[in-house]
Amino acid sequence: MVKRFVEDAYQAALRASKEILSIYQTNFTFENKIDDSPVTIADQKADAIIRQYLQAKYPAFGFLTEESSDDLSRLKKDYVWVVDPIDGTKDFIAKNDEFTINIALVHQQKVIMGLIHIPAKQDTYFALKEAGSFHRIHGKDQRIFVNQKTEKLTVLTSRFHLQPIEKSLIEKYQVLGKFSKVETFGSAIKACRIAEGLAEVSYRLSPGTKEWDTAASDLIVTEAGGFFVKPNQEIYTYNRKDVRNLDGYIILNRLENLYL
Repeated sequence: MVKRFVEDAYQAALRASKEILSIYQTNFTFENKIDDSPVTIADQKADAIIRQYLQAKYPAFGFLTEESSDDLSRLKKDYVWVVDPIDGTKDFIAKNDEFTINIALVHQQKVIMGLIHIPAKQDTYFALKEAGSFHRIHGKDQRIFVNQKTEKLTVLTSRFHLQPIEKSLIEKYQVLGKFSKVETFGSAIKACRIAEGLAEVSYRLSPGTKEWDTAASDLIVTEAGGFFVKPNQEIYTYNRKDVRNLDGYIILNRLENLYL
């Protein structure tokens, strides 16, 4: 049953990806939402595709998606799909290929399945609670793990959302020799790279993200042996009434690398 969640989320992502890429090749326009974040027709169409596909498969489950209205009925559901149809809309608009589709399944406030699909690369990462994290390559699932480095760490920063506090923190620990390399990636790709052992740390020390930005990443990182925590080391629960991640978060390969 749990494996079915992955395959159904994967099929939903593939269907949305096809629509997203068809729009990606055009001269599309975008608007700014009330919170000043951009939205395109691709975000909206992908949201509808994913929701319709999963709702047909799981009519009793709740939904929390970025582009659909939230009537809070999900709070009464044991199972809730948490979806970001395009994570990294600014990357999508910039046409740098670094945007993702994030789909997570939450059971009683804990993520039990997380899937991140990268449409421009047709690349997929997923995790199942207590069963590990995987990179799906050419139809084959390869288990992935964080690395165990504690020095000369690679830090990943956001292409469009790097904050001064994050920049100064990184520069401080570069001088001290803790961080040896800084790389920039869009969207949830940062979490995937840390889960796969290609980097060690990523900071988001601002309240700008919401549950759909982080739920899938959270499980993929933790099931790979890493940590997805608030700056005070607490973990996030999901399907909350207030979906904002007000404390920000830090992604780590090892908790001892929590430099603040």
